[in-house]
Amino acid sequence: MESATHTRLRPGPIRLARLRAAGPGAWAAGGFALLCLGALIGYLAFPTYPTYDSFYALLWGRDLLHLHLPDFRVYRAPTEHPLAIAFGMFCSIFGQGGARLMVLGSIASFVAVVAGVYRVGRLCFGPVVGLLAGLLVLSRFFVENLTAQGYLDISYVALIVWAVALEVERPRRGAPVFLTLAAAGLLRPDAWVLSGAYWLWCSWRADNRTRLRYLALAAIAPLGWVLVDTVVTGNPLYSLSSTAGLAQELERTQGLTDVVASVWTFGVRIDKLPVILGALAGLPLAIWLAPRRVLTPLATLILLVFVFVAEGAVGASVIDRYLMGAAVLMLLFCAVAIGGWAMLEPGSKLRRVWMAGAAVLVIYGAADVATTLNLSSLRTTLAYHEDFHKGLALALKDPRVKSVLARCPLVSLPNNKLIPDARWILDTVGQHDIVARSQARADVAKHSHTLEDRLNRGSVAVYPLGSAVFVEAIVDVGDDPRDQIPQSGFRRIYTSRYYAVYANC
Repeated sequence: MESATHTRLRPGPIRLARLRAAGPGAWAAGGFALLCLGALIGYLAFPTYPTYDSFYALLWGRDLLHLHLPDFRVYRAPTEHPLAIAFGMFCSIFGQGGARLMVLGSIASFVAVVAGVYRVGRLCFGPVVGLLAGLLVLSRFFVENLTAQGYLDISYVALIVWAVALEVERPRRGAPVFLTLAAAGLLRPDAWVLSGAYWLWCSWRADNRTRLRYLALAAIAPLGWVLVDTVVTGNPLYSLSSTAGLAQELERTQGLTDVVASVWTFGVRIDKLPVILGALAGLPLAIWLAPRRVLTPLATLILLVFVFVAEGAVGASVIDRYLMGAAVLMLLFCAVAIGGWAMLEPGSKLRRVWMAGAAVLVIYGAADVATTLNLSSLRTTLAYHEDFHKGLALALKDPRVKSVLARCPLVSLPNNKLIPDARWILDTVGQHDIVARSQARADVAKHSHTLEDRLNRGSVAVYPLGSAVFVEAIVDVGDDPRDQIPQSGFRRIYTSRYYAVYANC
């Protein structure tokens, strides 16, 4: 018999070949898994708690869970968001752990934003642009900071991005896009305009029956919002009127010229100047490369900027995070400026020139990051956010404080900022026993001494100390530093690094 020698092939080249043969879908799935793992590690490493609006969504959801109507007319209450309240109701099932679950929902939404932007970029301009767009979202620490603090805006942006992705994948898709926009519209009214514009787009070639069905879907969010306001307050337009009133009280309104200028200011704040310049260069390039596929993200971007300016011009609050949906879509066009060369013929002169220009933009962006990024500041902010909440919980749960609260359940805080935290920690339904000293002072200026008399008859007063004063206490227009000074007749019963507690009963 003739002998034969078998040589074992080394696994390295085979595995490398398999990796090279894997399609964009496989790489995307692997990247998504790593993204989820990183998000979970970040969630566990920085145990932050919800911010003001999100805490109120939790509280109002907990009220509903206990079969109580939420109270939207509380002092300096944020705008209610029906979908956020529904999620807050679900989170409240888990007791005090619901606050951390609210943050986890925001982090999951951020993951959805990254995945959605990648998908839009891939569908419109190919996998290279999609990957770069996703990486640009990951590098926006402004967005990540809001995510870690449980801001509702992250979930809104995720829904908008995925509505765009669904429409790009199948134009005039209909119901799935309408329902996604309806969910976004139950978080922010801005999406109502998108739903209306999408109804016009889908109705262009539809029959009358389909138009009516789509109109019903487009009306879900505004009708749902009106229904909630009517049931809770009796005023179907309460959210719109109260939001405008609070914006004026806190001096968050601007004239038309200032609102238009803030589009640039806020865009640079969120995306940074190199990215904004890249996006402005990428916009015409995207239209040139994919004139049909670019229509949906471009139209959405234009509508979001228009709504931001229109709302600000009529007296709504002008806040940077309200522009975040448009800012995230701008990242897509910056990714085109950096990676759009991949759509050109390999070896062409234009492709080489484009790659050189993209390299210059990347170097400029990297230099800007190196000179401005401060990760220690971000970590400090997140650590403070955790410490302030846990410190307040320790203060209110201290046996000496609990003993006094049993006799005098009325609690006062400098202003409205810590009221939702205190309500959540004390597990109270309604807000009548947790008040702001700034409200009492404002009532006195209006010749009403009711709240001041309640505080003087017997109450517990919480005073932030040190850094908590400037981060969590005196931050709103109209706040008076005297609300941070213990009044005569109150004795100190508790002190920690961040809080002191006084009582007069």
